[in-house]
Formats: sequence, structure tokens, C-alpha cells
Amino acid sequence: MTMRFKEDQKRAILFYILKKIEEKNDNISRAVAETFSINQNTVHTYINELTDRGIIRRVKRGQYELIKEERSFDLRREKGELDSDIAVYDNCMFPYVKELCGNLQEIWSYAFSEMINNAMEHSLSENVYVTVIRDYLNTTAEITDEGVGIFEKIKEHFRFSSLEEAICELMKGKLTTDPDNHSGEGIFFSSKMMDSFYIFSDGKVFTNNKFDDGGIANLSCERKPGTKVVMSLSNFSEKTPQEIFDLYTNDDGGFTKTTIPLKNIFSASPVSRSQAKRVCNRLDKFREVVLDFEGLSWMGQGFAHQIFVVFARENPEIKLVPVHMEADVEKMYRHVMAER
Repeated sequence: MTMRFKEDQKRAILFYILKKIEEKNDNISRAVAETFSINQNTVHTYINELTDRGIIRRVKRGQYELIKEERSFDLRREKGELDSDIAVYDNCMFPYVKELCGNLQEIWSYAFSEMINNAMEHSLSENVYVTVIRDYLNTTAEITDEGVGIFEKIKEHFRFSSLEEAICELMKGKLTTDPDNHSGEGIFFSSKMMDSFYIFSDGKVFTNNKFDDGGIANLSCERKPGTKVVMSLSNFSEKTPQEIFDLYTNDDGGFTKTTIPLKNIFSASPVSRSQAKRVCNRLDKFREVVLDFEGLSWMGQGFAHQIFVVFARENPEIKLVPVHMEADVEKMYRHVMAER
């Protein structure tokens, strides 16, 4: 066994231990020993090393937790602390990501600045609260304001019928209440860059990740004034801002593609034409639309026909791409496509 292999194997074991601790595995030693074919005494040696390095701490016998560093900031408009998103990033966020790889610094600079800018300019809040939480594996930022709730503001500005419709439109991207000064791309691309991304406001939640009831249950979505953004990214992610932009832009850099995770919009299987029309609203701003059916076990004939026949016929230049369809969803899709 070469020295290089030994180093790589040790690094893999240490990282695996940390992931199991993050997952709150009940028997870390056994899981690691079985996975890497090593004895449990060796596993304990690695655990002790992580403890000595200040990465983890022992909670009780056989249980450990990642050591977290947390810092909170109260920013006041009257003190000039909300005059510049760059200054807020430099003071609040940069100290916690400055030792990360360049691609991660670029992502945090973009996403954090965009969300702070939203709180500064759109919410009209006099106070903004920032919390940064970091452990060895992940960094999380929470940005909370006390202003106009984002979903309510979008609903009122565009005269949508419900907060759910406002959230649906926000997921598509290219949505802003201030088109003279904003492109409407900040939330869309920030949510794609992050590993997890949530917006809580007006008792509702936006997430552009796969809808996870368990994850949301651990976060607050009470009906309080203002908006709260929670976003998290692995400290070891290899994503870059450019590769995320490239996924949704054409060769000229235009924002031409969007993805709509339908489970995030509908709590039950969508059935009606009115639901389909909500999905199709403003899709004429894109050239390609990915409709993600993951988590939905069925769709109604009216819903499917309105999107894949009526809308598709009226907008032949727009490419509709359904993905992650379960058997019954695909069956209905094929049924309406046969009618074209």
C-alpha cells in the first residue's frame, strides 16, 4: 500500500465519520468499521483525532456532534448599516468563507449579496438580522427582515390570486417587482447554487430543492412579519457559479431555461386546467422548461392536456421536458400526447 493510498484512505474514513455524525448515526464505530473493513479500535483512533482537532465533540458514550461556530449580526438602517450589500457581505459573511476554495467564495458572494440586497431594497425593513453558522462540513446563512413579506409583495404587485401562485412564479425565475433595477434572477440562481435554500414568509415556504417535509419541519415557518432566508452549502462543494448559469442560459448568456419542481407547488397530485394554467403563466419568457414530477404519483387529464397539448400547440417554440415521471404520471402523459 503506497503512502498516497494510505493518505487518501484516511481522508475518506475521516470524512465518512463526519457524515455519519452529521446524520446522527447511532452506531458510528460499527458503520465505519464495516464500510472500510477496519477494526473498531482504529475507528476510535480516528474519532479521537477529530476530537483533538476541535472538529467534533463527544455528547455521550458513542455519540458525537460537529462543533459549530455561530455569529449573529443586527443591522440597523438608521445607522447606515443597510446602505451597501457589499459592506454587509464583507463584515458578516466573508470572514467565515475566506478560507474556503475560490468557487465557494464566489457562490457565497453572489447568493449572500443578492439576498441581502432583497432585504435592503424590497422589504423596506428598518432592521435586518444575519446569522452565520459554520462547522467543518457546511456553512449556513440566515437573513431575516421585518418588512413586507416577499410572497405578499409579489402577490399584490402582480395581482395574483394567492400566495401559492406568487411562489409558483418565483420558482420560474425572471420575476421582479422592480424591473428597472433588478433582473428577477437573483433568487432563482442563488437557490440553484446552494445545497439547500428556503424562504419563509407569510406562513408559506419556498424551496427550489426537492421538497423535503422532514427538512422543513426542523425550520420555522410561522406566520410572522417579514421574510427569512436560510441557505446552506457544503464547504467541499465543487460547484461553480458559471456552471450553474450555463445550465439555464444560452450561448449568448440569456436566461432561457427554467426548471419547475411541481411537488413544491402542489401538495397533492395536480388535476385541473386552472392548476396547469398557473404553471404555464409566463413560460413564454423561456425557450426550454423542465417540468419535474418527482414526488407526484398521478396527474389529471385536464392538467396534462392543458400543458402538453393546449400550451404546447400555442407555443411551439417552447420545448417542454417532463422528467421523473412515475408510471401513472407517464401513462397520463402518453394518453394526452396520443390525442395531439
